[in-house]
Amino acid sequence: MQEPFQNTSPDAIAATPLIVPRPEHGISRANISENALKVLYRLKQENFQAHLVGGGVRDLLLGHEPKDFDVATDATPEEVRQVFRNCRLIGRRFRLAHVHFGREIIEVATFRGTTTSDGEENDRQMENGRILRDNTYGTIAEDALRRDFTVNALYYNIADFSLIDYADGLEDIKAGRLRLIGDPEQRYREDPVRMLRAVRFACKLGFTIEPQTEQPLFELAHLLADIAPARLFDELIKLFHSGYGLGVFEKLRQYGLFGELFPATENCLAREDQGFPVTFVSRGLANTDKRLNEGKSVTPAFLFGVLLWEPVRQRFEEYLAGGEAANEAMFLAASEICARQQALVAIPKRFSLPMREIWSMQPRLEQRDGKRPQRLVTHPRFRAAYDFLVLRAEAGEADPELAAWWTRFQEASGQERATMTEGGAKRRRRPRRRKTRDTAGPGTETTGIVESGG
Repeated sequence: MQEPFQNTSPDAIAATPLIVPRPEHGISRANISENALKVLYRLKQENFQAHLVGGGVRDLLLGHEPKDFDVATDATPEEVRQVFRNCRLIGRRFRLAHVHFGREIIEVATFRGTTTSDGEENDRQMENGRILRDNTYGTIAEDALRRDFTVNALYYNIADFSLIDYADGLEDIKAGRLRLIGDPEQRYREDPVRMLRAVRFACKLGFTIEPQTEQPLFELAHLLADIAPARLFDELIKLFHSGYGLGVFEKLRQYGLFGELFPATENCLAREDQGFPVTFVSRGLANTDKRLNEGKSVTPAFLFGVLLWEPVRQRFEEYLAGGEAANEAMFLAASEICARQQALVAIPKRFSLPMREIWSMQPRLEQRDGKRPQRLVTHPRFRAAYDFLVLRAEAGEADPELAAWWTRFQEASGQERATMTEGGAKRRRRPRRRKTRDTAGPGTETTGIVESGG
């Protein structure tokens, strides 16, 4: 085998690839989705090249179960659509074909080229080093060059079941090394989201980021400001909802990327006078990782609630000090922090509204008198708000006794709950008003309504 590339250049990519025949690699069709195989075989039957590519190949080689199976072919998106009736074309920046099999979607991408076409639809547009549109089609060798990391540039050829390696991805997999193809700074400038992908793959695979690939991460975090907030939301879900969110959080802070995504939170975490904000976020992410690894459900509302809580809490305290009531103070603090964050990462309302409900219930959980606790436990967000309170208590930010009280209250019987709340001040009932007949004597004015008991 040739020596590993120190810097994978276009000339090196264009060289003869390493081809590993079926007996010499561990990928079996038994571990590939039936629907992915249908797409591969059908394209081959129509005389197109068809390869499994990217993370699916990488994960199969590592003995992991792939989440997705992507296909690369020399068929154009329009030709793929002609082959499959259950196909939809998506995307403008990268035109892709999605072949639908019920809930499973097999993504089919045409080999990307490296030269610019004069066509209006098949073109590649760049601005300030960033790719705005990339629908220039080419060969498999050119497509390998356009892949981001060497470990994602491996092709499984359905024609003979061989592995095709243009970028020494197999060597990097064996070495546990994450390496960008091409000049790292240029590749990050083409698409700054690659910096987040570098962190995600390093954490997911347990790989070390190769020094030349790692160094620009410390210098180019500001480029994330140019990425659409909606796209950053999608990337953050991949980062934090994959079972290794705590490691992702630590690496994002290490490279200065977290501060570009959550500047208000980073400003709070960077303060040396308080330690619980970092503990709170770390515990929240560790709990999320645990739930995901146990197959339990999680929601972005809780995730972003954890990530943004400290700036919300501090602003809440400032409003309280200014004389605002607790409910109004929380409303103002949440509105202010969310408005700032939305400009950076677009959190959909279906998550931002429950997130704010979780926050708004934190002051209400401190009210344990009368019937308020009983009403709170019936609230749709109570369980999430309670979990949030427990997390705060574990981090040293909230009173552990308060969290323990709510734990006991949920487990208590009706009589026990009444006993737990009777020590608080009871709300006074307002007198009822009732209508009466006009029984006043002559010369006496009356409205026909008197206070009961008057």
